[in-house]
Amino acid sequence: MRGVKGYLILFAAVGALGVYGVSKLARGIRNNNPLNIERTSDQWLGMAVDQSGDARFVVFDHEIYGIRAAAKILKSYASRGVNTIEKIISTWAPSHENHTESYISTVSRRTGIPANQVVTESDYPAILAAMIYVENGFNPYSEELIREGVRLA
Repeated sequence: MRGVKGYLILFAAVGALGVYGVSKLARGIRNNNPLNIERTSDQWLGMAVDQSGDARFVVFDHEIYGIRAAAKILKSYASRGVNTIEKIISTWAPSHENHTESYISTVSRRTGIPANQVVTESDYPAILAAMIYVENGFNPYSEELIREGVRLA
């Protein structure tokens, strides 16, 4: 799997942050779930057998599966007309739990896509990269790894 490069980037990011144990990394990075997908009855491809590491969010075996799951969710949103950054983020991160307006603004700014512009699947890698940044405070993954996760969705 080409996703192995993601591990190298993750280790480089950890090195740049200082010498931290895995427990100091953002929750989404620790769980290989960089978009913080909540647990439901869904059985995602690549879910770790042991889900005891987090009571709220899915734990994946590899970050590519977390990215793939997020891309599948975006495709599901699009089928229901949730197809702009504003609509995607408002659904993904509702205001009763998040600073949704700030999240929308950051994703729009980082992608260069206006918040109300209809997006297509070709925009997903950039959108997911920006969402990973918001969810974790940084994005340690390569564009190639994110594109591969979207391709697998």
